[in-house]
Amino acid sequence: MTIESEGTVKSAPLQSPVSAELAGELIDTVLASLEDSKAEDIVTLDIAEKSSLADHMVIASGRSHRHVSAIADHLLRDLKDAGHGTAAVEGQSTCDWVLIDAGDVIVHIFRPEVRGFYNLEKMWAPETDTAPQYIG
Repeated sequence: MTIESEGTVKSAPLQSPVSAELAGELIDTVLASLEDSKAEDIVTLDIAEKSSLADHMVIASGRSHRHVSAIADHLLRDLKDAGHGTAAVEGQSTCDWVLIDAGDVIVHIFRPEVRGFYNLEKMWAPETDTAPQYIG
């Protein structure tokens, strides 16, 4: 926010071109890692208008506890290697549902039964969009 000489307040843009570029690199890293790990039913949701928590939500499935754990480990390593730092992680002890908060992108990795129960796609999907964007 900047204050102009006449005392009026002018809002700064929510996202600078540099941060938009970093967010694009981040989502690209996340999607490449998930595809590399053979995650299933990958969905991306643009939640920038719905929440200040993040710009994107990515939801994916693993076939088993072990697969969910491997996907999460691979993603965390890829994020760090790409220079996005260490992401916050929840749920890695049970691997039914692992949440990875990478800043502008929040990633949910589920076992299929758990994903069906919580149905985050329906909760976060835009009202005008009847179907989320499936990647793989």
